[in-house]
Amino acid sequence: MSSLKFRLKMLFKYKDLLFLLVERDIKLKYRRSVLGYVWSILNPLLSMFVMVIVFSNMFSRGIENFPVYLICGNIMFSFMREATTQAMHSIVGNAALLKKIYVPKYIFTLSKVTSALVNLIFSLGALLIVMLVTGAKFYWSSLLIVIPMLQLYVFCVGLGLFLAQANVFFRDIQNVWSVVTLAWMYLTPIFYSLDALSPTLRNWIPKLNPMYIYITQFRDFVMTGGWTWDVLIWRGALIAVVMLFIGVWSFTKTKDRFILYI
Repeated sequence: MSSLKFRLKMLFKYKDLLFLLVERDIKLKYRRSVLGYVWSILNPLLSMFVMVIVFSNMFSRGIENFPVYLICGNIMFSFMREATTQAMHSIVGNAALLKKIYVPKYIFTLSKVTSALVNLIFSLGALLIVMLVTGAKFYWSSLLIVIPMLQLYVFCVGLGLFLAQANVFFRDIQNVWSVVTLAWMYLTPIFYSLDALSPTLRNWIPKLNPMYIYITQFRDFVMTGGWTWDVLIWRGALIAVVMLFIGVWSFTKTKDRFILYI
């Protein structure tokens, strides 16, 4: 408990640095871009447009309002991929600074996940546009999307911490992770429904794929106007907390040796 209290105290102490790092990441992403932050809305819109053209004839049967269904899954998965990929490089990418001054190392990882969260919030504008264009109904439950977004943020912080420390010692993990996220995307019902899969996959994906849990919650709040399954909310929260614990534990255990490898 004292260790947790100390970490929270340090996080509060360096909160201004965290905000500056998040601001820097966002500005760097859109530096020299004519449209700037508008790309946070255009990117998911263009991706959805391409995927609708490619997959609508194959997978849209039985899915009400396929464009909204697709963009809900796409923006959530894109956030996870961006957050974890950027977090993985957070320690190695700030090696020069870490060698000169003392800064809590996890601040750099946390800033990458937080900046990806800001981009996710911007991309909700794309979801709003798609809902308006397709004539989707708006429900009060749409405000509850903060629940799966928060769960996924905590999950990505934990996974990002784990990947960040692993990348210090095993640089090959960068290449491995790109393959893992690609396979993960195809094993997540983003552009198809769970019913389109074989009985075996329909049984195992909800149990073993955290992204299914977070995306399903998000879609339910947006598209059905009803409360999502309570079991998914509790399962998603539990997975997020467990992943955060694993990430913090692995990061804390290895952080003192980072300086020898970066």
